[in-house]
Amino acid sequence: METPVFEEIDPASDCGCTGCVRRRLGGPARPALAVTPRAVIVVATASAATAALGAAHAPPAQAASRLQTRAVPAGDEPETPQGSATPLHGPAGRPAAPVKAPATTRADIIKRAKTWVAAKVPYSMTAFWSDGYRQDCSGFVSMAWGLPGNEWTGTLDRYGTRIAKEDLQPGDILLFHNPVDPQKGSHVVIFGGWTDYTHSYYIAYEQTRPGTRRQATPYAYWTHSDRYLAYRYTGVTTGTQGAPPDGTAPNGTAPDETTLFPGRAYFGPGANNAHVTLLGTMLVDRGAKRFYTTGPGPRWSDADRRATQAFQQAQGWKGTDADGLPGPDTWALLITGKGRDIVTGTPGPPAPSSASPPPTLPSPAAPAFPGRAYFRPGAENPYVTRLGEQLVRKGYGRYYGTGPTPRWGDADRRAVEAFQRAQGWRGAAADGYPGPETWRRLFS
Repeated sequence: METPVFEEIDPASDCGCTGCVRRRLGGPARPALAVTPRAVIVVATASAATAALGAAHAPPAQAASRLQTRAVPAGDEPETPQGSATPLHGPAGRPAAPVKAPATTRADIIKRAKTWVAAKVPYSMTAFWSDGYRQDCSGFVSMAWGLPGNEWTGTLDRYGTRIAKEDLQPGDILLFHNPVDPQKGSHVVIFGGWTDYTHSYYIAYEQTRPGTRRQATPYAYWTHSDRYLAYRYTGVTTGTQGAPPDGTAPNGTAPDETTLFPGRAYFGPGANNAHVTLLGTMLVDRGAKRFYTTGPGPRWSDADRRATQAFQQAQGWKGTDADGLPGPDTWALLITGKGRDIVTGTPGPPAPSSASPPPTLPSPAAPAFPGRAYFRPGAENPYVTRLGEQLVRKGYGRYYGTGPTPRWGDADRRAVEAFQRAQGWRGAAADGYPGPETWRRLFS
């Protein structure tokens, strides 16, 4: 079967199915804690600790069954041994002449990071990519920041300034350096933007085994979260705030990720984030001032919905295309200044009566995929209920003893996996966690 062309899941080598687990466990023996880096282990007595250590010698089948019950999918916690600080490397491994670290924009940092993601640069603490940077996590950040040499987690902080969590912006990094044993846990990732208004998940660009990846990651990281520190490159300059339709900024660079459509999860009842403020500000500039008695502000309100719907209707859109929730097309027109303005004096969408309940989710006819962060162990939201109900309609209800409910559970995962396998997908493409393509097919 052909490999799916969509980005649905983590790299295939991270697959958590029983076969892949047995194959990995067949290699050199590891301590029990190494194969369950994100499991919450409570050791109450000395005998319990001894039993936990003894699990390292469990038969592969027994260990595999335990591995399948851990809190998050396999492979999210990489092993990241790294080299020390070295110069850039030229052809045939010869050191290249050092270069001065230039000023750079956030957009350029993310653009460089994406080149390694696209190339799927293999992880190595000794090899160097064609651009001269070492193929480990700190070499990846050195490349994205445009540093004059290959730094490591023990020296990257010299090029950055400590910042708070709420100040994180695309191009900043989250860094953990273990001075006692740098090869145990030390890691660094590039922050690509929050996945939702709760700021509990973000897009991480990172160099891991088997290669460079971009994926939603819990803040600050899967383990040692209390030891990851946020840094901003001292040479970063203010990026552009707008982008033309071709996806490039006026100076020819890629747009800052804050100018790209962040996703429908940032808008709607309960949303409270800077994207809502930006949306309202752009709508006011396009003729929607009359909808706002105060603001715009970061908390989503009915004024935002009515203003968005008025702008959509000004483009001639109707039905679900003018539902008052911004999508990629609405956002692109606002960001670039394209499309028709809201005509002053034209009646806008009516305000709801006090008895009308507020909308909670997009129309079930064509719901937008909210993002992977909504479907993780511990997640509880209306999208999980909608997913489960649609799976039942499609004939995959046998996995539910009760429900579906808003809380993500193993029944949801098994039903999703069965649906994915029914599409002919196998291995990592059928891991039981919905991605954009699973969602599209399920609701088509």
